[in-house]
Amino acid sequence: MGWAMLTGFVLFYVGAVLFLNGLWLMGKIADREIVVINVIAALVSGGAVLHDVFGSGAGAASIRNGALSLLFCTTYLWVAYNRLSGADGRGLGWFSLFVAVTTVPVFLRGLGGADGGTDLWLAANWAVWGVLWFMYFMLLALGRPIQRQTAWVTLLAGIFTGWLPGFLLLDGMI
Repeated sequence: MGWAMLTGFVLFYVGAVLFLNGLWLMGKIADREIVVINVIAALVSGGAVLHDVFGSGAGAASIRNGALSLLFCTTYLWVAYNRLSGADGRGLGWFSLFVAVTTVPVFLRGLGGADGGTDLWLAANWAVWGVLWFMYFMLLALGRPIQRQTAWVTLLAGIFTGWLPGFLLLDGMI
């Protein structure tokens, strides 16, 4: 499977889970119902990790990409677990801080090593995802009253960093 198709496949489901998690944060989807898309997205991103890390073309870059993809997978599984267990989300909030800090060097490396539009676009996505994970830290770990704002950023990030580029990659338009 080529880079564009696998990336499109994963981004499509990242878009779906972020969009629906945004709606869930707005109170439009029930806690137990949001579990399904989070588990599906974790399986999709986890499958990409297995492909990157253990596939025939595995190397240093694909292992790094697998490690970064696992941050998404872990987040989705944690959201699903919290909804099923009734946990308050503080642990996920602190994990989100870890991930937000991790996105800074990923963004800077991507920006500094960009060879063209695709690399710049990916670096910009990491910046958006970093902001989003930082918002989850503030909402869940620190209890800041930013649920509405976090919901909208989640929903919009789902559309513009996940679903739309994923759909366009799968459709062969980019």
